[in-house]
Amino acid sequence: MFKTQPVPSNDQPGQDAPARNPAAAFDADLIESVRVNRSAAERRVATLPKRRTVKKQWQAAWLVKAVQCIDLTTLAGDDTPGRVQRLCAKARQPVRQDLLDAMGIGGITTGAVCVYHAMVEAAVAALQGTGIPVAAVSAGFPAGLSPLPLRLKEIEASVAAGAREIDIVLNRSNVLTGNYRAVYDEVRAFREACGPAHLKTIIGAGDLGTLINVGRASLACMMAGADFIKTSTGKESVNATLPFALVMVRMIRAWREQTGFKVGFKPAGGISTAKDAMSYQFVMKEELGNDWLQPNLFRIGASSLLTDIERQLDHFVSGRYSSAHRHPMG
Repeated sequence: MFKTQPVPSNDQPGQDAPARNPAAAFDADLIESVRVNRSAAERRVATLPKRRTVKKQWQAAWLVKAVQCIDLTTLAGDDTPGRVQRLCAKARQPVRQDLLDAMGIGGITTGAVCVYHAMVEAAVAALQGTGIPVAAVSAGFPAGLSPLPLRLKEIEASVAAGAREIDIVLNRSNVLTGNYRAVYDEVRAFREACGPAHLKTIIGAGDLGTLINVGRASLACMMAGADFIKTSTGKESVNATLPFALVMVRMIRAWREQTGFKVGFKPAGGISTAKDAMSYQFVMKEELGNDWLQPNLFRIGASSLLTDIERQLDHFVSGRYSSAHRHPMG
């Protein structure tokens, strides 16, 4: 078993929420022991579409659950408070009411709204009273190369502004040079700066070169107390892929088996169709089980995905595909 160490935190998880993952002592040998068979991982995920198919009402049910796990995101240089307010309105009612009524489903929301620090206050105000958390990308997003004191101050400022989740990005050079002690120390400092806010660590999988690096970076982040591990910023040339997801969720499974603590997973970047979303749900179901199909342990970082899911649900209800303009900003 790993020897865990407490991380300062003011949060009190609810009865249904898993206990937060505490930091464990740094273990270089454990990180170095990670091995990944790339061809086996690629074969494993290639079989998913053939072995897992759901149709009709079962597909609709999976897609409704996917909506509830979306971190509805806008991370554009021309973001404005008005755009964020529209995004928050969509997060409050992500699927048209007539479709929900036809399926006999009550009101649902997305898992969170994800924005830059400058838009946190606007998002918090727009989501007042809904219970939908605001996630802020922080720590020198998307490169992670700002001075560490500035990255910590940015996290603290986002939490002070009302962000309940912080998506930080690693300095990928530490992974590429094999300096996992630096990865651990950095994430440990980020976790302490987050206080009650949950920490989602973006490893930048597409920049890490090998699946072994992806696995080792994931383990180092969990060792340092990450609440979630996340594939990508969405700004890399290669973002979320199913092989990345498979390696990362197996690290999560190993961490749970060793420590008893559950860590969440968030694929992000390039996930734009309902079929894509369901593929990641299938990975979670088969590798980790039903607990990881819930928004407290699974999120999908996306901006355009919601429109395609809503179109698929419209097709389930009406038998026809609607035009995208019939589904407001998502």
